[in-house]
Amino acid sequence: MNKRFLWYPAIIGIFGVLIWVILQKGQSLPMTMHAVATPAPVTAGTVADSWWRYLDNLKHPLGLLLLQIILIMLAARAFGILANKLRQPAVVGEIIAGVLLGPSLLGWVAPSFSGFLFPVESLKSLQFLSQIGLAFFMFIVGMELDLSKIRNKAHDAVMISHASIIIPFFLGVWLAYFLFTRFAPANVSFLSFALFMGIAMSITAFPVLARIVQERKLTHTPLGIIAITCAAADDITAWCILAVVVAIVNAGGLISALVTILLAIVFVAVMLLLVRPWLNRVIQLQMAKGNPKAAVSLVFFMLLISAWAAEVIGIHALFGAFLAGVIMPHGTPIRQLLTDKLEDVSVLLLLPIFFVFTGLRTHIGLLNQGDLWVVAGMIMLVAVTGKFGGSTITARLIGQSWRQSVSIGALMNTRGLMELVVLNIGFDLGILSPEIFAMLVLMALATTFMTGPLLDLVAFSERRRGLLTT
Repeated sequence: MNKRFLWYPAIIGIFGVLIWVILQKGQSLPMTMHAVATPAPVTAGTVADSWWRYLDNLKHPLGLLLLQIILIMLAARAFGILANKLRQPAVVGEIIAGVLLGPSLLGWVAPSFSGFLFPVESLKSLQFLSQIGLAFFMFIVGMELDLSKIRNKAHDAVMISHASIIIPFFLGVWLAYFLFTRFAPANVSFLSFALFMGIAMSITAFPVLARIVQERKLTHTPLGIIAITCAAADDITAWCILAVVVAIVNAGGLISALVTILLAIVFVAVMLLLVRPWLNRVIQLQMAKGNPKAAVSLVFFMLLISAWAAEVIGIHALFGAFLAGVIMPHGTPIRQLLTDKLEDVSVLLLLPIFFVFTGLRTHIGLLNQGDLWVVAGMIMLVAVTGKFGGSTITARLIGQSWRQSVSIGALMNTRGLMELVVLNIGFDLGILSPEIFAMLVLMALATTFMTGPLLDLVAFSERRRGLLTT
């Protein structure tokens, strides 16, 4: 036997004996006496009751948060699969899952269980996680924007996208004039309420639209290219308008608002003109050296700095995260590397938390009167008329066929996740009341759900016309 194997029992034995000696010596040390309560004798009842301590462990913040995440992921995944079977984007099912886990269904059917699963004190943790997930997601959305494509299709895309913003924005402001007195929260100015209603009517969900185009194999078709370009231009414009609106709301006064807007313009200019070329050089240098971790670390640092700067300025951290994605260099492996690292975590884990957090705020039961559903119908009519109608007519005016125009209108009418982001910002700022918030969430669901059937209807009419002409 090799002698070195003898060292193992020798080391274990020697130190084991020393530990035993210390423990024996320690038994003779005097104990410091404290007044302690005499434990109650253990009875059969208390032994049985001790099993319930495992349920008490569920109330621990970490245990409860993990349970919430598990249930949220299961519900989001199940409803996402169901939505795909209905030829809808998974995000539609995930939003529905979030609403159903809130007071609209679970809180109504099983209020005790809902209160146990989502106590009020636990919502802050869910909110912080959802905000982190949204920041990562907005960063990915920014990276997916190809500014060169927007420049190549600038004329048509900018005209359609801006028409699809200004028309529903006007209709939203006009609708706010009639809703303000009854539905605006206390101490909220008409300016703040009207601007947010305008934004809520005019937003387009670029990520959902891009996935619908991809799933339907339209990516390289003229329709797909112009739709994605319009949505990209729409997103950039809408987020800039949203940043200005948030700045006005947060600033309170005209002078403060102007200062905030000026700081936001400086921030955007610095990111595009100074940080972007510097970041491009540094990332290429690190990738050339075979040091991708250093490049990824730098990108994450810039993401956090940009989000923090936007939050400090007063235009919301999500705008900073979005802008950080926009300035990422094109034509380098870093984009795919970052997408692979972030997309699954944000889309599969953190975004469902945001949907459920939104669902916990959405109380459809508040719409318990017939006239409230009439108002919800008006909001839906204004949203579809402004976005779908405005995009369709503008596309037709610039020379697109009716089929292309209606398809573009249907795609631009998709609101999805981006609408929920805007609504939550408005709710956090205290601009949207719970009733209006619930109505707008339903509008976001309905307009997103409409996209697939409208595209199917256009395709069916095209096939039918082709058969009639042959």
